[in-house]
Amino acid sequence: MNFTAPESLIFWTSIIFLVFFILLRKFAWKPILGAVKGREDSINEALSSAETARREMQNLTAENERILQEARLERDSLLKEAREMREKMIADSKADAQAEGARMIEQAKTAILAEKNAAMAELKSQVSSLSLSIAEKVLKDELSNKEAQTKLIENMLGDVKLN
Repeated sequence: MNFTAPESLIFWTSIIFLVFFILLRKFAWKPILGAVKGREDSINEALSSAETARREMQNLTAENERILQEARLERDSLLKEAREMREKMIADSKADAQAEGARMIEQAKTAILAEKNAAMAELKSQVSSLSLSIAEKVLKDELSNKEAQTKLIENMLGDVKLN
């Protein structure tokens, strides 16, 4: 047998290929296919977990938006309530201040009137005492002599009319 002849070269190449193919199939194909299958499974698992994570992220985002919206509504409600309370307190304070001012004005008017009446009474008292004092002095001067006394009595009798 001629090993260098082209026909024998094809024969030996075919035999070596078959032996190599059998050896590859027995020892290499199963681990290679197992590794490829494992890699495919891990990629599919990673894709499904990524899809699950994406869905969960969307759910969390939607939940966060809902919670944020509720918080905004609650904040707006609290601010509105605080504004209303502030306005009510301001209005109550204004009303109380106006009522207190009116009460103080009324007290001041009453005090002024009382002081005015007291001053008028004092003035009347002083005027009457001064008038009496002046009348007393005038009468003393006029009644100091006998002639003036008789003249005064005659004038008074002339003014009096008999009924």
